Amino acid sequence: MSPSAMLFAQSMLIGLSIAAPVGQIGVLAIQRTLQHGTAAGLATGLGAALADAVYGAIGAFGVVAITQWLLGARGWLHGGGALVLAVIAWRTWHQPPAQQRTAAVGGGALLRLLAGTFVLTLANPSTILSFVAVFGMLAGRTAAPASPWLMVGGVLLGSALWWLLLAAAVGRLRTRFDARWQRRVNQASALLLGGFACFQLLALAR
Repeated sequence: MSPSAMLFAQSMLIGLSIAAPVGQIGVLAIQRTLQHGTAAGLATGLGAALADAVYGAIGAFGVVAITQWLLGARGWLHGGGALVLAVIAWRTWHQPPAQQRTAAVGGGALLRLLAGTFVLTLANPSTILSFVAVFGMLAGRTAAPASPWLMVGGVLLGSALWWLLLAAAVGRLRTRFDARWQRRVNQASALLLGGFACFQLLALAR
């Protein structure tokens, strides 16, 4: 395998490993897939994948000024992210169970889901520390001029692949959830999202 192909594959694994742990976006993707279908869950995940790619680009290109600004604004970003999560948690708790035949959302709604999780993921600037460290190590192994773009593309593809697999898997189970179970899923998701909001607020005290 050529050095460029190896770098791309390693970056894909980085994107996959960052997306795979079930955090706030994972909970949202699962809940929205059950509520509105596979496309809604995938759009939710792709918003996070694009945000990962943005942070990956900052790390790959070594943009020190942006990195310092993001870390300096960590308090505001954590606070804003916690507020958004709290609102989403409240809305999810009160969301009625979906009707299987009418729950699908249109293109405009899908774009809003994507944009919302994109902003929500960007509100966690601590992730950039991992990208800077890992990408700095990978970039040092090759002198190819296109290496930063290979790394960003790999992260995006790896992250997007995870969200596609997750949305497809949950989507296959969607028809097995009746209204009672959908309500329970919504309430459990709301509690988890509220917990993530509290966790982000606690991060402000560090």
